[in-house]
Amino acid sequence: MILYNVTVSIDPEVHEEWIEWMRSEHIPDVMKTGHFEEARIARVHAEEQGGYTFAIGYICKSQEQYDNYKKEHAPRLQAEHASKFAGKFAAFRTMLTVIEEFKK
Repeated sequence: MILYNVTVSIDPEVHEEWIEWMRSEHIPDVMKTGHFEEARIARVHAEEQGGYTFAIGYICKSQEQYDNYKKEHAPRLQAEHASKFAGKFAAFRTMLTVIEEFKK
């Protein structure tokens, strides 16, 4: 299982618009690609300098699904985000392989 994490620091002046856009458009568009099983958005609680930071985690079943997403869909979806919020955010992406899960 793969956890694809996108961490975004967003300017305070647009953070409410960004959250709504992520909920109503971007995350649903990523999920519609069919490569991910679930997604979560979380607020990062840390010292921030003039902004808000969020982590968006997407789960997919295999490296192949992740690779296909990165090749077939990520450039377009990332470009939409960059265009809509140009100069108002910083982002970095991390791909993690889940070794084991622990559930209640």
